[in-house]
Amino acid sequence: MAKKFEYKGILLKELENMSMDKLFQLFPARARRSLTRGITDGKRKLIEEIKQAKTGKLKNPIKTHLRDLIILPYMVGVQINVFSGKEFVPVTIVPEMISHYLGEYVITNKRVSHGAPGVGASRSSLYVPLK
Repeated sequence: MAKKFEYKGILLKELENMSMDKLFQLFPARARRSLTRGITDGKRKLIEEIKQAKTGKLKNPIKTHLRDLIILPYMVGVQINVFSGKEFVPVTIVPEMISHYLGEYVITNKRVSHGAPGVGASRSSLYVPLK
C-alpha cells in the first residue's frame, strides 16, 4: 500500500478543498506573510495558466521568471519551466513542495571547475610548464 501524502496531518484532497485562510495558518510564517501581502498581476496570470494546465486547456508549456511564487495544493501535478538565469528548467510540482517557493527547486549557479593557469595569469604561473 502506497503511503498517502499528508501536510501537517492533513491529506492532499482536504488541503485542496480548504479555504485560503485556514490553509495560510498551516504555512510557515514567511510563506504566510508573503501570501497575506497580496498577489501581483504577474503571479495572478501565472496562477490562471496553472489552473488552465490542470484542466487540460493549455497546450504550450508554462514558462516563468517568477521564482518567488509559493506552491499551493491545487498546483500539484503541473509542470512549470522556471528560469534559472540562463535557461528554463522544467519543474514538476509534487505534494512535498507545498508551501515552498518555486525558485528553491531550480539552481541558479553551477559548480566552478578551474583549469590550469594560462599565459599571463600571474607571476607564479610563469614557472608552470605549458603543454
